[in-house]
Amino acid sequence: MPKTVKDTIQRGRSTVEDVLQVGRSTVGDVLQIGRNTVEEVLHVGRSTVEEVIQVGRNTVESARQLRQGTMQAAVLHGRQDIRIEDVPVPRAAPGELIVRVGAALTCGTDLKVFRRGYHARMIVPPALFGHELAGTVFEVGEGVQGFPNGSRVVALNSAPCGECYFCQHGQENLCDDLLFNNGAYAEFIRIPARIVSKNTLHIPDHVPLEHAALTEPLACAVHGFEDSRPYPGATVAIIGGGPLGLMMLHVAALAGCEVIAIVKHDGQVEAARQLGAAHVVQTSSIRKAIRETRALTPKNRGVDIAIEAVGVPEAWEEAVEMVRKGGTVNFFGGCAVGTHVTLDTNRIHYSDITLRATFHHTPAMCRKSLDLIASGRFQASAFITGHAHLYELNRVFEKLMNRSSEIKTAIVP
Repeated sequence: MPKTVKDTIQRGRSTVEDVLQVGRSTVGDVLQIGRNTVEEVLHVGRSTVEEVIQVGRNTVESARQLRQGTMQAAVLHGRQDIRIEDVPVPRAAPGELIVRVGAALTCGTDLKVFRRGYHARMIVPPALFGHELAGTVFEVGEGVQGFPNGSRVVALNSAPCGECYFCQHGQENLCDDLLFNNGAYAEFIRIPARIVSKNTLHIPDHVPLEHAALTEPLACAVHGFEDSRPYPGATVAIIGGGPLGLMMLHVAALAGCEVIAIVKHDGQVEAARQLGAAHVVQTSSIRKAIRETRALTPKNRGVDIAIEAVGVPEAWEEAVEMVRKGGTVNFFGGCAVGTHVTLDTNRIHYSDITLRATFHHTPAMCRKSLDLIASGRFQASAFITGHAHLYELNRVFEKLMNRSSEIKTAIVP
């Protein structure tokens, strides 16, 4: 009997402990599930509220801007004649985007257009002006996928047709129907459907808009460099210390080339060194530039690759004189229409010199350039040397015409 009572008591304790343990586990599970549920509800709630707020801001801002109906934009009317005017806010047709400009950058091409009052291929006044930009999507046209409102994008200034002879042969920069777009110096810009589908890129979150706006000129520089048949260790002379010359220099240095920069102005010397030039030749004398550049190569034989990035006939001739036998010359800088140069045909032929000329960019080069910027290897911040508001644009170009030390100015509407 005592044994039975003892067993009963022992079984009772075990049963009670089992019940308590199951109860504790059940309560623990319930609490954990409750916590998870509450946290999930809170997280979803926060995300939903933040999304609603963001969409609300975009919607209210869009409505406000569209109600006003006008925006400020730079309009080119002719030689050194830019006017900041109130123009209609563009609307997105099917396939198009309207982008709120976050930063538009000055460039050598725009400076040439400002001086001359036109560009034979890209802009005929009166016209909206500027082509290097990055911003956020403001309005999405019917049928556009992948670019919701608020997306951070860089919209390139052109897009090839993809169908002509040159596009089919991998020379999209020579497209018979290359579509250009201008109007970056403005609060908003319309992105044509073809550029949306072929040459509009998402900007990684960590990349500032003004850095992303460098994609277009950098794509030209990368294209010109790769078109010059480079190889690691090659000695490359870059003639010109303007924005594209410095970009080409930096790209060549990042590729492992020994770069010689030929520049004129004091500010370009320090910039060239910062961006990777192994040697800097500062002179305004073509003969001195040729002599000093060749002296930096073994037995004065000349550089492996010479890239002209100025766009004047004298510099084209200079490039041919400083390259070695069997070397490559790239006439990257575009001269004015009707320009002719005199070249030593005997030297070109018997020294087996390759002459090339590179124009513009391709969609592949644009993607490669944005990737290079996003990688952090490319010193994007070194190229943005000033900031100005849209109404200061004339002053900015006048300053650039006076050969200031500025490389690029970010115009912020």
